[in-house]
Amino acid sequence: YDYHDARSHSARARAEPDRFPAFHAFLADLDNDADSVWSEPSPEQMADRVLAIFGERFQMVLEDLAAIPGQTPVLAEGWGLRPDLVAPQLESPQQSIFLVPSETFRQSQLDALERAQRLSTPGLRDAAGAQRNRVERDRLLAADVATRAGDLRLPLLEVNGTEDPTAVAGRVEEQFHPFLPSWLY
Repeated sequence: YDYHDARSHSARARAEPDRFPAFHAFLADLDNDADSVWSEPSPEQMADRVLAIFGERFQMVLEDLAAIPGQTPVLAEGWGLRPDLVAPQLESPQQSIFLVPSETFRQSQLDALERAQRLSTPGLRDAAGAQRNRVERDRLLAADVATRAGDLRLPLLEVNGTEDPTAVAGRVEEQFHPFLPSWLY
């Protein structure tokens, strides 16, 4: 998801404002005044805005996936792949798993990872306020994933830091094992 965003989704949104109005407006605001994106709106407003963008970007994801030759196994991942968007595309709920951080794990990551401790957006007048807003927005978005996955009866894995990344990857692999080609095993 992020790989394609960095390479084409933003460019598509800029080139097609009528098709992707929320994403286009977000990018324009980010270009003109980063505080209007990160500092001024409430975390709830920020979450609502990004959910609208996720919906638009999901259409791009579907186009990206349609361009892959049939019968090719695909694992799509990214925080914008929301349960309510993904569910209609699934043949079985077991073709998905949604990972969300526990509050304890989220805080440990904020404490430990330098890149998580601040926004790297240039031109912010209120960098500390922007960071607080982003952290709260992300908490709201994680809670939204948990709620929607539960409502749709889709698998959810809370990452709490008690398992190392290899163990978490093993749980994800176990989830998708029935759908993976036999030559992998």
